[in-house]
Amino acid sequence: MAVSRRFWAGPGRAGVSAGYRGGVAERRWAGSWLSGTVGRPETGDADTFPGQRFGLAEQGSGSVASIGRRLLALLLDWLLCTLIALAVFHSRWWTLPIFAVETYLLTALTGFTVGKRVLSIRVVRIDGRPVGLGWALVRTVLLLLVVPALITDRDLRGLHDRAANTIVIRI
Repeated sequence: MAVSRRFWAGPGRAGVSAGYRGGVAERRWAGSWLSGTVGRPETGDADTFPGQRFGLAEQGSGSVASIGRRLLALLLDWLLCTLIALAVFHSRWWTLPIFAVETYLLTALTGFTVGKRVLSIRVVRIDGRPVGLGWALVRTVLLLLVVPALITDRDLRGLHDRAANTIVIRI
């Protein structure tokens, strides 16, 4: 099988990006899926605030919850679960299972955890339906893996939110 000469052509050749061996996708397509700094490919328009493409408000009730609020809600939930683990089981080792059950059940049934309720934020499905038991399970498992929650898009949705088709909003 012969290798195309164009693929191995050096920098400056027609159809090849300078500095790369072979064809490379344009930067605007390769980097925009995560950073959100480039407009949407289908329209070319840049979103001016998180949640705009979902029809959410820019500020106040119905807007996307900030990362700070979300982290503080997570901290409150974790502290509450630690207190429950110490009070009931006299061991901190039960904190993670209690946290998982609290997050799963409360998100599935109400869209809130205790920390989210205190900070007036809520998990909602993009299509307007309740989160439900199945999607809450997907979201909770990915949240427990930590890393998916740290990787966010331009709408401040972590990979766990994207997988469950959810977004965290202010109420």
